[in-house]
Amino acid sequence: MELTTVWFILIGVLWAGYFLLEGFDFGVGILLPVLGRDDRSRRLAINTIGPVWDGNEVWLLVAGGATFAAFPEWYATLFSGFYLPLLLILVALIVRGVAFEYRHKRDGARWKQGWDLCIFWGSLVPAILWGVAFGNILRGVPIDGRHEYVGGFVNLLNPYALLGGLTTLALFTLHGAVFLALKTDGPMRAEAGRLAARLALVAVPIAAGFLLWTGLVNLDGWGIALSVLAAAALLGAVWLTRIRREGWAFTATGATILFAVAALFITLFPNVMPSSLDAANNLTVLNASSTPYTLKVMTWVAVAFTPIVLIYQGWTYWVFRKRLKLSDIPA
Repeated sequence: MELTTVWFILIGVLWAGYFLLEGFDFGVGILLPVLGRDDRSRRLAINTIGPVWDGNEVWLLVAGGATFAAFPEWYATLFSGFYLPLLLILVALIVRGVAFEYRHKRDGARWKQGWDLCIFWGSLVPAILWGVAFGNILRGVPIDGRHEYVGGFVNLLNPYALLGGLTTLALFTLHGAVFLALKTDGPMRAEAGRLAARLALVAVPIAAGFLLWTGLVNLDGWGIALSVLAAAALLGAVWLTRIRREGWAFTATGATILFAVAALFITLFPNVMPSSLDAANNLTVLNASSTPYTLKVMTWVAVAFTPIVLIYQGWTYWVFRKRLKLSDIPA
């Protein structure tokens, strides 16, 4: 297998890992005003992701770095064309990270409410805009013969991409609700479980519409098969949330995200960024990649360090696997 294909697959794996792990972080932040009826319950919700949220964002950093090193043409066109939405995502992630760190520095109610709003918006904005961005990548954007983006911000706000944004918002919110039901006990667990069952009924038609639209436009056999698996996993999550099997429900929502990302990348291949103007202008794994020597060095670095990162992050989740309850939060 060519190294360009290997790195395309690895970047897909990195994005899948990021959406799987950061997805429930976003969901918890979005649900903070809903499930956090008072300060202690909001602290309980935040504490479920407190030990892991920053580690989950490492997947984004590595995905961005790997794209820059392995496919510099893709990186340049993507970040120049999607500059405003990616900037908004970056600002939202920064504000959210600051909110996690500063919320507990003072005891004032207005102080904490302000940072809670930052956590909410810092989770909501990326949850929508990541779907919009990848919807545009899959649909194709105006790229000229010099592989430069020649559209504007309005080009990115098309119906297909906006539906992609609603899909990621719905899936991440459901993923977060199931995670809260899995990681808490007592009233929060029951309320999160009931909310997850209601959210699943909203997520199913939105995600089904996006996957169906994608399949009808692209007609990729493997992509359609993975989309069907994603839909089946999501339907399984609906049933599992209703019978309160939180562990299996979280596995099902996670599988939905993984299958959906896999379907996206398989449908995209061998392109990395199609042009809506002319197929001859498409960025592919061949014309957007780095030199073979660069890819070879990157491969050895990945082989050496990736297991270390995975072991460390797995150890973190194992250490903090215990359910939390309201009595664990001091008044």
